[in-house]
Amino acid sequence: MSLDEIKRESGLSGFVACELNPSRDLALMRKAHELRFQIYCLEQGFLDAVDYPEGRESDEHDAHSFHFASWGDDGDVAGYVRLVRPDPIGTFPFQNHCLTLEAGADSPQAHLSAEISRLMVSAKYRRQPDRSPTILCNLFMQMHVCSVRQGVRYWYAAMERSLVRVLQRMLGIEFRQIGPVTDYYGPVAPYLIDLREVEVRIRLRRPELLGALCEPEIC
Repeated sequence: MSLDEIKRESGLSGFVACELNPSRDLALMRKAHELRFQIYCLEQGFLDAVDYPEGRESDEHDAHSFHFASWGDDGDVAGYVRLVRPDPIGTFPFQNHCLTLEAGADSPQAHLSAEISRLMVSAKYRRQPDRSPTILCNLFMQMHVCSVRQGVRYWYAAMERSLVRVLQRMLGIEFRQIGPVTDYYGPVAPYLIDLREVEVRIRLRRPELLGALCEPEIC
């Protein structure tokens, strides 16, 4: 499905966030991978651009992930995130870098969990205070709907503290730190989120989001 078709069917203008189907939404996934290359390789230098000669970043986790993107009226990808499901032995990418967890930190069952990964907003919108929060909020709502549908209750995330503060302020939810800061594409710490707690907090603090949480946009 094309971006124009998505907007025409949804009746929406401005930013549109949706879950991507990698086997069907080839053009949209290509744009998402190009944004990943732009940010992770060219802007942040987390990955070597030489390893991605086609200008698109992807890895072995894409095949067992759910993918989400936000698009502007100009057709450019505005933001992207994926939810990585556990590998065959029940582990997640962050566990290869965040080797130590806090004493007493619980690890929920792997099949009930997913890892937030490659969360990003295009530089075009990143410093626009009236747009970047909207992009992130729409992406999180799509992740929530997908998680409920797939039986995922917990999200792991390895994030910088500054991003955690932004997300907590924007969404009104708590991210519980479960390990110390380590180097995983920059200085980050692992966090765990219980979606049932998220729903309670949103109901109390951001009730206007509840309707959007119930109706996903699927490309």
